[in-house]
Amino acid sequence: MPGGHRGSYSRLAIKQVELKAIIAVTLAALTVRSSAQDRPTFRTDVSQVHVDAEVLSSDGRVVTGLTPSDFRIFDQGETEPIVALRTDEEPLDLILLIDTSGSMRRAPQKLQAASHQAFGELKPGDRVAMMTFDTSAQLVLAFTEDLNVIENGIQRITTGNFGGGTYIHRAIDDAARSLLQERRTGRRRAILIITDNVGQRTISDMHVVRDLWEADAVLMGLIFSQPGFEARRAIVAVLAPYMLINGGRGMNQIADKTGGDTVRADKTGSVFPEVMHRLRSRYSLYYPTPEGAPGSYRSIRVELTPEAQRLHPGARVFARRGYKLER
Repeated sequence: MPGGHRGSYSRLAIKQVELKAIIAVTLAALTVRSSAQDRPTFRTDVSQVHVDAEVLSSDGRVVTGLTPSDFRIFDQGETEPIVALRTDEEPLDLILLIDTSGSMRRAPQKLQAASHQAFGELKPGDRVAMMTFDTSAQLVLAFTEDLNVIENGIQRITTGNFGGGTYIHRAIDDAARSLLQERRTGRRRAILIITDNVGQRTISDMHVVRDLWEADAVLMGLIFSQPGFEARRAIVAVLAPYMLINGGRGMNQIADKTGGDTVRADKTGSVFPEVMHRLRSRYSLYYPTPEGAPGSYRSIRVELTPEAQRLHPGARVFARRGYKLER
């Protein structure tokens, strides 16, 4: 009888060991699977501030090969130590924000060609969402890596109806808020707005800028010049100058404060390769989060050191001008 008990205990111990082994293998498999699904993810200490920076030479070429010692970062005017720099081409979370207002009615062919160029510049791992706007913005495609779904979405938008007013600021802000709903990963975040840049300002520039800062998103603009654009701009300037986004200044100021830029789409052939190359060639800089009140906004200035500026005379640094302090 005792021997029987010992046999039962031995079998039970063996089964427990086997069960533990199965659980360990299962957990390992789940960890690997989760890691693969989350890639590429760059986890940095929550006590670090991230700044995405682009450096262009005096003739507009992307400057590569810089190191942390080539940059200076000022937070609220105080110099901050750069503790990390990344230069690898990270996948994108890109929102294509497409103007479908009445003023874009004559641009469907150009718009379709430009949008398809964006499609052609995507790389494995990139995710794209699409929004359209006139007086309101609509999410027409949630983030996806499926190239067929993206292409079909472009087709639907560019062959659809165009009409209504143009609330550019509100649309950009809605896109920024959409990004705020997404889980943070190591992907670069960008909003590419395609518009003729003539519309009504419904909210302040800084309201939009702060939401873009909080979303850690770069704003790039692709501007289409429409037939009769100058005449319409002159008429609106007389009738309602306070409502006009005049020649790109309104959106330029917003883009500049996020580290982005606007590009004229008069020659669409090279625009998207240029924009996508610029988005992928940015420097990710990190520095320790300074002390401050959570929820407050702080100013940032990124520049090249005097030594780097001598090596690259006339080079300009594009980086966001501020951020929301979170603890």
